[in-house]
Amino acid sequence: MGLVNVSTRTFKEYPDKSTNNTTPMNFNPEVTNYINEASPEQINLLNELRELIHKCVPSTTEAIKWKFPVFGNPKDFVYLRHARKHITLGFYNIDKIDDPDSILEGGGNTLKHIKIMGPADINHELLTKWLTAICN
Repeated sequence: MGLVNVSTRTFKEYPDKSTNNTTPMNFNPEVTNYINEASPEQINLLNELRELIHKCVPSTTEAIKWKFPVFGNPKDFVYLRHARKHITLGFYNIDKIDDPDSILEGGGNTLKHIKIMGPADINHELLTKWLTAICN
């Protein structure tokens, strides 16, 4: 994996398994700017989460809505938000998520979230399952 400069935008390359080619992710520069405003530790976590979202849902689009990144396919399905001491990863369409351990926080019927304090809080297997479920 490497970085590729396409016109004025930089994309991270990931292999396209169907053709054995490398395809850039569709990273929105406004979302990149939002991420770069976080603390150095959070920048790494936000980028890791962003890449995971794109890997799980390859046709994901990004936009800044309500002053933070929202990811869609085509409808909004997840958002990222950084705060002083944590990152919030929020999920729309929570009725599609299996959460028997009640990890998700929030009292809403359509929107819940998890708080990420550090790298150990990113459970790739669980997040992959949830992201895939939301978009199916």
